[in-house]
Amino acid sequence: MPDHYSNNTYDVIVIGAGSIGCPTALALAKVGLRVLVLDQYPSVGQGSNKKAIGGIRATHSDAAKISLCQRSIEIFSTWKEEYGDEIEWVRGGYCFVAYHESEKNKLKTLLDVQKRFHLNIDWLPKEGLLELIPDLNPTGLLGGTYSPDDGSASPLLAIHAFYRQSIALGVAYHFRQTVTALTIDNGRITGVQTETDQFSAPIVVNAAGAWSGRLNAMTGESIPVMPDSHESGVTEAVERFFFPMIVDIAPHPGSANIYFYQHHTGQIFFCMTPDPNIWGFDCEETSSFLPMVSKRMISLMPKLKNIRVRRTWRGLYPMTPDGAPFIGWSNKIEGLFYAVGMCGQGFMLGPGVGELIARVITRQADLQDGKILDLLSPYRAFAGQEQLK
Repeated sequence: MPDHYSNNTYDVIVIGAGSIGCPTALALAKVGLRVLVLDQYPSVGQGSNKKAIGGIRATHSDAAKISLCQRSIEIFSTWKEEYGDEIEWVRGGYCFVAYHESEKNKLKTLLDVQKRFHLNIDWLPKEGLLELIPDLNPTGLLGGTYSPDDGSASPLLAIHAFYRQSIALGVAYHFRQTVTALTIDNGRITGVQTETDQFSAPIVVNAAGAWSGRLNAMTGESIPVMPDSHESGVTEAVERFFFPMIVDIAPHPGSANIYFYQHHTGQIFFCMTPDPNIWGFDCEETSSFLPMVSKRMISLMPKLKNIRVRRTWRGLYPMTPDGAPFIGWSNKIEGLFYAVGMCGQGFMLGPGVGELIARVITRQADLQDGKILDLLSPYRAFAGQEQLK
């Protein structure tokens, strides 16, 4: 451990070594700050990060998330060239399909917002979509949106790449450290207490994901982040036959949407949003998920019916009331910064969010950053819903 960390005093303490915490630590170290990352688990990415299926898109309905993910894509797509780490980035694109007029109208309406932020996205009619993805079920297909610049990467390889690069810049990581208290003096944060140690810093970043509510409770603030259980799965490897992440936002009994893509290994990763939500920390797989998700996937792509599933798993989405993150300073405790409630999109948001936090903390935020912070303020009014969450 570097000498300047020996007295347990840092410029910034980041709580959570996951999809947000590790990129944030790297970004902070790049601007010369002394950073400590604390995590309750034995190593990086052991919370929700390792449960992610790897999708990375700027195709959102929310202007702030579009902007942050555009920057994330720049970072992911150039990572190997800049750092040499293999993170399995593939620019496979995203395709939101429509088999009903309601989904068609929603997707076409969102194109106005998406194009305003210079997303490379267009509506493809049925014929164009089948040319792109020949194995889609043509029956009832109306078309869909296609954003070729979106893609995927390995959450495992990426989190370790962020970790290694941040370590090289002097970031300290302490694992198996559960935060038991935030130390506060006259309304200002001074550090954190864990089960075994005391650490000092004038700035603390809450990046604890689905577990952030426990920290929020320590402040006495009501920052509504609730864990929601989602299940995912992966198939055996087969010869590549499609590239984009396929997303169907049509609600079905038991599910609000479904999405899947073929990894560069040939395996197909898939996930489904439960409806109604399944609140809580239960990460045990269920017997209902695979029959339900299989039926939806085969209805979209009949060719999938002969591919065997290898395994399923279950992770947590830290949800907010409107489907958008909370990013910003606490109004109650000076020096406490919230980077929570990523709604299952922490992996794709992480690099962009990390750089934003570094600019805010070093007072380098620009006008565009200010707009993002306004949209994602922990104290905003919940007036609507992110349409593609």
